Amino acid sequence: MRAVYVLPFLVAVCLGNVVKQQERELEWWEKSIIYQIYPRSFADSDGDGIGDLKGITSKLEHIKEIGAGAIWLSPIFQSPMYDFGYDIADFYAIHDEFGTMEDFDELLNKANELDLVPNHTSNESVWFQEALNGNEKYIDYFIWEDGIIDEDGNRQPPNNWLSNFRGSAWEFREEVGKYYLHQFVVGQPDLNYRNPDVIEEMNNIIRFWLEKGVAGFRVDAVNSLFEVDKSLFGGKYPDEPLSGRTDVDPESYEYLDHIYTKDQDETYYMVYKWRDIFDEYTEKDGLSRVMMTEGYATIQNVVRYFGEGDLKGAQMPFNFDLITDVGASSGAADIKRAVDKFLTYKPVNENANWVVGNHDQSRMATRYGSSLVDGINMIVLLLPGVGVTYMGEEIGMVDGYVSWEDTVDPAGCNTNDPINYVKSSRDPERTPFQWNSEKNAGFSSADKTWLPVAEGYETLNVEVQKAAEKSHLKVYQNLANLRMERPFRYGRYDSLALNNDVFAFRRWYDGETYLVLVNMRDVDYTIDLTYFENVIGEASVVVSSIQSPKSQGDVFDVSALPVVGYEGLVLKLIV
Repeated sequence: MRAVYVLPFLVAVCLGNVVKQQERELEWWEKSIIYQIYPRSFADSDGDGIGDLKGITSKLEHIKEIGAGAIWLSPIFQSPMYDFGYDIADFYAIHDEFGTMEDFDELLNKANELDLVPNHTSNESVWFQEALNGNEKYIDYFIWEDGIIDEDGNRQPPNNWLSNFRGSAWEFREEVGKYYLHQFVVGQPDLNYRNPDVIEEMNNIIRFWLEKGVAGFRVDAVNSLFEVDKSLFGGKYPDEPLSGRTDVDPESYEYLDHIYTKDQDETYYMVYKWRDIFDEYTEKDGLSRVMMTEGYATIQNVVRYFGEGDLKGAQMPFNFDLITDVGASSGAADIKRAVDKFLTYKPVNENANWVVGNHDQSRMATRYGSSLVDGINMIVLLLPGVGVTYMGEEIGMVDGYVSWEDTVDPAGCNTNDPINYVKSSRDPERTPFQWNSEKNAGFSSADKTWLPVAEGYETLNVEVQKAAEKSHLKVYQNLANLRMERPFRYGRYDSLALNNDVFAFRRWYDGETYLVLVNMRDVDYTIDLTYFENVIGEASVVVSSIQSPKSQGDVFDVSALPVVGYEGLVLKLIV
């Protein structure tokens, strides 16, 4: 049975070399699918309505059955849960709702990967409490500034910096007599990475979990680690310029262009130093420790996380182009452009990665439409590089409806808008996983779950799709098996927008050629695949989407392939 690693990152399929004699042995993460679990919503073992570590352990068989080789856990550290785990009070402890360190060790024996949130801690952490008590050492763990007295004699924040969750990024504390910076919720004070003691603390945290056996980390909000050096501006942090957007209000994070709080040069070198720590452990036992970085940024900045010259960085800087650049209204050319962008900008010797959803973004099936679930999974799992799956994408889960009264996400609550909160809330993509048609979709035996289960779970769940002759789950499993074939592990790649709606790509290696097609619209076509070089004759169907009338083994002339609306196909050229 395939080993399952538990970390916070992705899985990669190496582009490899065309020459058979130059095949190299791939690292474990290059041969896997990375499966993201949001622990609160995956499986509840004790009936309190909140998912937990024992629940995850009880469901590892599902992860193995779908072909995933690694799991990435969103934060499970001790936290007051203002931002549901991303406000960490103790980096060395498991949050009570999720279980105990013993529960984690049990899970770790069967899997291994974690989410690291180094940008900030919690205002309930020992570090912050010590700062409030006047401990000079810990005061310098955070970013403090004097306020400004306005013309009416009122104290105002140091500058115009805004929080990701609306409003000022500064909060005043009487105990210190200054404002502290929080780029996220008020309960998440930013750490001061210009303080060597903070860097050493985080290095020790990384070593602690690597010593326990985790195989790596996803580094959350990485591009917010450093702020501009205020000594370059006379000792005061400067205002950020307006973004120029007219569709947002002055309290919105998007109202400003964050040139002083994101993507600072020092951030990349911090990541490179962390990679050195990862490699220390790799050298000890030969098991690669993997770093994945999360930062919504320009493609030029994203690929800097790979490294610079001889300095190694993250193996997998997250590629969000299939989230940010395309969606339901996109055509074949849009998909091709989004795919080609990352492949073009990344270093030629590094792996690509493909992400279409996570706990912060509307679900893939909602953004693209349920009819394209199989086609999008074909793209994610069969392109060259790492395929990442957010829990539920394998069955086509959609966003759940969460009323204003049930909303708990601070991004939604902070709008103070019972009508338009849905535009900001991340709760819909975090609703409980749908295992079966029983109470709470089999997620929990509780009378009330932390978020309501999405409507329609009675027919959209794992159990139903396992029993069906054809389902998203079975298509996904077939794709996971197919990606282990050598053309997808080592093969070359090219792609075409065959018309406005049909995106296609080719993977070939050592005499074998596969063709993958996704029709983005509900329109039938007859497609000529001979526009691809050296593609002639006939091809047989290997995998088809649930909308497809075709069956495995059906043979078609590649110069006149009938394609129905929203159809996804994987074919193998007959030679």
